[in-house]
Amino acid sequence: MKLTLCILSVLMLPLHAAEQVFFAFDDHNIAWQHNMKLTLETAQKHPQNPVLRSGPPGSPDYGHAILYGTVLKQGDTFRMWYLGMHEPKIAKGQAPGWWRPMCYAESKDGVTWTKPDLGLVEFNGNTKNNICRIEGEPYSMTRVNDFLSVLYEPDEPDAAKRYKCAYIAHMPFEEVKGGRSKIGPNEKRWGSFVTATSADGLKWNCVGDRPANAGGERFEVSSLYRFGDFYYATGQLLSPWSWRPDGSDIGRDMLAYRSPDFVSWSKAKAFSYARPGQLADPPVKGQQMHMGAGLWNRSNVMVGLHGMWQDAEQAPPKGQSWNYGVRVDLGLMISNDGVHFREPVPGFTVIPRGKEGEWDDVAILQGHAFVNEGDKTMIWYSHWNTGGDLEHMDIGLATLRRDGFGSLSRKVAEEEGHFITNAFNAKEIFLNVDGITPETPLTVQLLDHLDHPLDGYEVKVTTNGVRVPLTWSKPLPAGKKIALRVNFAASSTAKVYTIYLND
Repeated sequence: MKLTLCILSVLMLPLHAAEQVFFAFDDHNIAWQHNMKLTLETAQKHPQNPVLRSGPPGSPDYGHAILYGTVLKQGDTFRMWYLGMHEPKIAKGQAPGWWRPMCYAESKDGVTWTKPDLGLVEFNGNTKNNICRIEGEPYSMTRVNDFLSVLYEPDEPDAAKRYKCAYIAHMPFEEVKGGRSKIGPNEKRWGSFVTATSADGLKWNCVGDRPANAGGERFEVSSLYRFGDFYYATGQLLSPWSWRPDGSDIGRDMLAYRSPDFVSWSKAKAFSYARPGQLADPPVKGQQMHMGAGLWNRSNVMVGLHGMWQDAEQAPPKGQSWNYGVRVDLGLMISNDGVHFREPVPGFTVIPRGKEGEWDDVAILQGHAFVNEGDKTMIWYSHWNTGGDLEHMDIGLATLRRDGFGSLSRKVAEEEGHFITNAFNAKEIFLNVDGITPETPLTVQLLDHLDHPLDGYEVKVTTNGVRVPLTWSKPLPAGKKIALRVNFAASSTAKVYTIYLND
């Protein structure tokens, strides 16, 4: 059987597409604050980590199961797409270097995973493996070599295209149809941005016969999502292919392409994100961001994790990999327009690498792997051995309170506090809140678009929970922009994590 594959991760559209989410750390939607402070949370690692381990000798993920991919839940099943690794003999028409096959796993609880025999790809003489298949020409487009991302669109009219993915294929230059830019060195192969579609997420077909970035520069794509009128694909580059806005050199940063139809992609790119130290003058030595971001589409905002890369303090010992000693933790980011991203608290670690000797020490990697299950947000991530042997790389799980990345509470003791949201339309409003006591409820008011209180719209919140409804004495005003003012008494210990607006 002809090996025609790719690897991917999936960004699923929100379950309630009409529901807006105002996170406590979103200083655009919750810009107006008095006596408020933001407290971000570090996720808790699961005691059974790593929850998905690399396979035995002869398997497609032997020594290397890496979540440059995604987890989503469909029905009662968690589905994971992740990267294995295999180093093939180089043959004519085959991309050079490692082949990272797209591997697939399933779980009923997100902790215990099985690797089903898909029967789609011949590997080591049989098809009893969990490798997904991708068809396409030229052949090198089907060989995934690095990060990929998949978007699931259940409302897509063409059932064969309800799963969409983007991934990196390191294609030989002679096989890149459509040309390439002269920006950067004259390499022998190119980090190509390839897209594919599928009906089931297991059997894929490449879109067209050339990379999406043909005619542009190389691009290490790492995410795919739809936000507003466009599809976006973000990923990483560094100088000489990328540079700071003033034209000076930069380490790994995040750029974005866009497409209105998932067929034609922009040649122009947006500068989406660089860590604050990268843009300082002079830049912070050794600070970079790694592989774009693992993202979660929450309808009105994009949230996610990015790799907080720090160069090794010393040059690698003789014979060691160039990235020996690199350290990577995972930090939080958010975007309100799907293009420009920021850290709510620069340098804050949501998931830290493990301590020396733990399974996930040295460096960790993000995926598009966020699921709200019950009162928890589940986040999967993986280990990276920067020593260069690419072994002992497995996948772990971390959890937070549901949507509990951070909370707003009072800053100064014995003084009241409040915040006011941006204006919105909604029929129902819910709070994710904790720390309320019978003596110190929250008081919530509705305001008009000019900050005037609306008569008859004030409630007291006396209950803690991840989705506490605000029950008003009459229906919310129809067709009018309204805002929310949340008031904390001078002795309040309440913490507000999230506001949900259901239209």
